This record gives sequence, C-alpha cells and structure tokens, in this order.
Amino acid sequence: MSTHATGSAPIDTGALASALAAFRIFFGLILFSNGLAKLFSFTEIFIGPYKATLIDRPEARSILDFEVNQRGGDGTDLPLLKSVVNDVMLDHWGIFQWITTALELGVGLALILGIASRGAALIGLGQQLFLQLVYLSSARFMWEQPHEWVPLVILALVPAGRVWGLDARVVRGGIGRFNRWPF
Repeated sequence: MSTHATGSAPIDTGALASALAAFRIFFGLILFSNGLAKLFSFTEIFIGPYKATLIDRPEARSILDFEVNQRGGDGTDLPLLKSVVNDVMLDHWGIFQWITTALELGVGLALILGIASRGAALIGLGQQLFLQLVYLSSARFMWEQPHEWVPLVILALVPAGRVWGLDARVVRGGIGRFNRWPF
C-alpha cells in the first residue's frame, strides 16, 4: 500500500519497511558483536586487511571508570552519578559486567531476529541513555551518544520486527494482544 502527500511521489511502504528492518538488524549486530566480545573476552577483529575493535568487559569497566572519575580532570559533575557508578557498579563489577554482557547479547539477538523488537530496543535504550548521562558533563563530542540511542528510540516506536523478523509470525499467529507493542 502506498500513500503520498499532495504534489509528491508515492511512498513505497514496502521499501520503507524493509529499510527499517535492515536498520534494526544492523543495530542488533552492533550490540550483539559487543556482547560477544564481552562474553569471549576479545577486542580485535581481523578480516583480511580489515582490522576493527570491540569493547570487552575489562575495557568497559575502564571506560566507565575513566569517564566518571577522570575525564576533564575529576570526571563528571552530575549529582549522584559518581556514587552510583563507583559505589554500586564498579564496586560490584563482577555482577555488572555480566548484566552488561547479557543485555547486549539479548537485545542484539532480539533485534537481529526481530522478536519483541520494540521491547528489546527499549531495554537497549536504557543502557544507552545511562551512557549519555555518563558522557553528559565530560566535555565529549556533542554527538558521542545520540547516535547510539536515537536509533533505539526509533526502533522502540516502529514495529520494525514485522518485516524480516519473528514479530510478523507472532502477530499473524496470535490474537489481538500480540498485535500491539512490543511486537
């Protein structure tokens, strides 16, 4: 089905839905690959001449510590953030490293497969908004985190799992309650 505004070319809704599905899968791959790096403790990828890095658990802890406690001299100025990060997360990194790993693997896989994709995006959004707070007062590049959370806002609002995803099967096979968010 196509719709169009007055005086403009018709919008191919199928192509738009496919583009959002590709967007969903791509973003899922980003999260899933970082989760794999944390699970299997690796940071470098080599594919022929291509070399890239991912963030493992020790590096995630190091980044969090640096951004909150050291960037710009004494770290973030946001009230309560230092104590939450230092007294809860870093002091209990043995637990939080696995929560982070599970979150990235779970959200990434759900986005790749397109199952409960809007709910998965919302869960991933929580992690990314937390990181936005971490970077908020540390004199970072203005767009350091929005490129991580804006896509998740879009994916939380749009049923992108209904194309190339398992959400379509759930919606088709279910009753009315499965025709709504998070599917």
